[in-house]
Amino acid sequence: MSATANVTKVDFYEVLSVSRDASDQELKTAYRKLAMQYHPDRNPGDATAEEKFKECSEAYQVLSDPEKRAAYDRYGHAAFNGSSSGFGSSPFGGGFGGAQDLGDIFGDLFGEMFNMGGSSRGGRASRAQRGRDLRYDLTIEFEEAVFGVEREIKIRRSETCTDCHGTGAARGKEPVTCSACGGRGQQRYQQGFFSVARTCSTCGGTGTLIVDPCTTCRGETRIQTEHTILVKVPAGVEQDTRIRYQGEGESGKFGGPAGDLYVVLNVKSHKFFERDGDDLHCVMPISFPQAALGTEIEIQTLEGVETIKVPEGTQSGREFKLRGKGVPHLNERGKGDLIVEIRVQTPGKLSKQQKELLRQLAETMEVENTPTSRGIFGKVKEMFN
Repeated sequence: MSATANVTKVDFYEVLSVSRDASDQELKTAYRKLAMQYHPDRNPGDATAEEKFKECSEAYQVLSDPEKRAAYDRYGHAAFNGSSSGFGSSPFGGGFGGAQDLGDIFGDLFGEMFNMGGSSRGGRASRAQRGRDLRYDLTIEFEEAVFGVEREIKIRRSETCTDCHGTGAARGKEPVTCSACGGRGQQRYQQGFFSVARTCSTCGGTGTLIVDPCTTCRGETRIQTEHTILVKVPAGVEQDTRIRYQGEGESGKFGGPAGDLYVVLNVKSHKFFERDGDDLHCVMPISFPQAALGTEIEIQTLEGVETIKVPEGTQSGREFKLRGKGVPHLNERGKGDLIVEIRVQTPGKLSKQQKELLRQLAETMEVENTPTSRGIFGKVKEMFN
């Protein structure tokens, strides 16, 4: 007398390791993780992994459907009696009720189209391919970055072949349908209870083959050409500014849009101006008598000569600001400032007469040479200013 095995199915929530009040997103996340772990493509020949994969797929197929989940929560597995598996017919929905969602998940996981017993949703893979973006490094002078400039540049790029108009076939010929995929651009493989559609390896997903290639582009659909572009650099640009020219990159294939051209600016340094945002900085040396007695000095700005009045008793390090003599604000009105730092120079060589005059001056000036903190020294500087 033979015994009949009594098989008890594992709770669907336990299969996915989620709580009974798990949200739709929590269910989807849990299923993604398990499907990735146990998928047959990742575990070839592993019967246990294949069984686990079927088990978690069945659990998700039921719990991801609100009506089926409600029935399962009320009646458990008994809600689907009469079906050899959770994917069969039942009073709560027939066939692969969750196939659409499962297909989306598999597509996310493996980059393929998984079609649960139905026809491909995507059909032939799209032939259109966007052209590649290009980069051109353009070096300009400091003044050109400040005031703007126009430059012509020459670039080499792939453009649609004018002889075959981008088909890749010889003049008067047309690409033929790929026999490997029947023009669909995909090849289908059966794996257990579902089929997998992969990009056709023969035609690369285009669905066609070039038998008689174009003699100009040799079937590549594009040719290399040299193109001249006028680059308009606006006033106020900085180092590494990128200027985008839409559609000036390489041509697309099979009717796809062209890529973009990015002109990246390299700005040369100036011999004495330094830039900080839209402000310019420079250092102006003056002599000790000029600092002590006061003077007027001329400074060459980017727009001409300006005069600065240096009051008597000016200390080294004092800054003077020339408003509006800096860099124009990019795409806005107004300009930054020019900030001039005064540096009092100590002469390295003196004549006998100069030394004698300085000795006489020193005798009339009493300075207590004792150490002091930076804070006190700053206050002393303010007093002299």
